[in-house]
Amino acid sequence: MHLLLAFSTPLLMCTLPEDKDILLIFGSSVLALAAIAKLILQSPVTLAVPEKSSLVTLVSAAPEKVICEMKVEEEHTNKHGTLHGGLTATLIDTISTMALLFTERGVPGVSVDMNITYMSPAKIGEEIIITANILKQGKTLAFASVDVTNKATGKLIAQGRHTKHLGN
Repeated sequence: MHLLLAFSTPLLMCTLPEDKDILLIFGSSVLALAAIAKLILQSPVTLAVPEKSSLVTLVSAAPEKVICEMKVEEEHTNKHGTLHGGLTATLIDTISTMALLFTERGVPGVSVDMNITYMSPAKIGEEIIITANILKQGKTLAFASVDVTNKATGKLIAQGRHTKHLGN
């Protein structure tokens, strides 16, 4: 099954286990990711930007926790050939927001603060795991922690903290 998602940012294609095609339109890529995951929590999902070889695979989604994987490709790197810090920040932002959507409230919120500590490089060809956990969700604020690790070694590449305002 192929699920095509169109929104204001590039088209994402999601390969699902069955033989049907569905077209959905969303205003936000985070909401699109959450919708996909909610449709098929039982199965791994691969998300790709078709114009590039960028792939982020949703490994699991549970209440307040999302795990994704990605292989570092050349277009993900800085001039030193390692995972670009800006992409790391984007992954932390997006995947922590996705974890927030897998809470009882299911609200993505708006970023208030994000802090990232970069600890080791990820090189072209290496696979990384991005694990987002919701630490606390209050009435107006939510707090998430995200670990980016090397899949083969378990070494911590980056760790992020993300605070989001949830509205009233």
